[in-house]
Amino acid sequence: MSTTAGAPGREGQDTQQSAQTRGSKRGMLIGAAVVALIGGASWAGHWWLVGRFIESTDDAYLQADSVTVAPKVSGYITDVFVADNQVVKVGDPLVRLDTRQYQAALQQAKATVDARNADIEHANAQLAQQRANIAQALAQEDVARVSLRHAQDEVARYTPLVASGAETAEKLSELKSSRDQAQATLAADHAAVESARSQVGALTAQLGQARAQLEAAKASTAQSQLDLDHTVVTSSIAGRVGDRTVRVGQFVQPGTRMLSVVPVADLYLTANFKETQIGRMRIGQPVDISVDALSGHKLHGVVDSFSPGTGAQFALLPAENATGNFTKIVQRVPVRIRLETGPQTRKVLLPGMSVTAEVDTRSSRDDEHRIDAENHRE
Repeated sequence: MSTTAGAPGREGQDTQQSAQTRGSKRGMLIGAAVVALIGGASWAGHWWLVGRFIESTDDAYLQADSVTVAPKVSGYITDVFVADNQVVKVGDPLVRLDTRQYQAALQQAKATVDARNADIEHANAQLAQQRANIAQALAQEDVARVSLRHAQDEVARYTPLVASGAETAEKLSELKSSRDQAQATLAADHAAVESARSQVGALTAQLGQARAQLEAAKASTAQSQLDLDHTVVTSSIAGRVGDRTVRVGQFVQPGTRMLSVVPVADLYLTANFKETQIGRMRIGQPVDISVDALSGHKLHGVVDSFSPGTGAQFALLPAENATGNFTKIVQRVPVRIRLETGPQTRKVLLPGMSVTAEVDTRSSRDDEHRIDAENHRE
């Protein structure tokens, strides 16, 4: 009796436990669905408000405007003042070339300047002497003119006396001869004055030529001084030395690449976004930057500028899409991003490092409406 009566009780307990289990599972499923629904709604809301405006690319690398150091004159390297990876400042000496031939050229140019100065002094002396000669010739001309006037007066005074018989004809002939000689002397002295004056022009031209030669000699001296100064190659920017190939004893020509100076403190980011991503990008928009070398650290930057064309426009061999079959390829536009980091962060950043850049384009939402308004047609 007890066994038979107890069996239905156990079955009821099992049924009750099974119902509770099903109810618990149902509650868990409902809870999971609610959580999933809330999470999905939250994600969808974030995407709608923020995520769809974030443009990201991993085709981005840190860059710096490095300077290739090359000499302006030729010669053998006598000194190398920097080592690999050394930090340099503006004006620091990097390399020195053999200066002996340039010092000799400078001394020769200075000697030429002295010679040209002497030529000018000589020309000035000749010009002064010629002016004195002109004054002397003018004085002689005046004497000859006075003599001619006296001779003419004598002839005029003796002519009536000879006609009256008071004086002989021989006396008048002598006076006329003296008059003709005085006239010839005056003509000769006048010609001497004109000749002396014409020499002034020639001497003035010689003086001008000497001054021009002096200017040429001074220019040659300045060039020689520049060549001598260029034997010491200095840094034009502050940065770190890299790619140093120059060695003492090496012969270099103008333009020979000796080393590079990289301004590691002035790094910037170039991110190559697809053309379908830059429609809402504007200068000044914020950028989140993830550097592979700094895992776990989020850096910040600002869109600084856009390239005036896609990368294909500046390729060594640009595509010619007007020939043959055509396959459309999404182009990329280089975007320059200014880093907003402190000195501690910049110590570990180097040109060429890989970066992931995310640009927040929400600030340009109103521009889309303006673009639609500009291009709307009734």
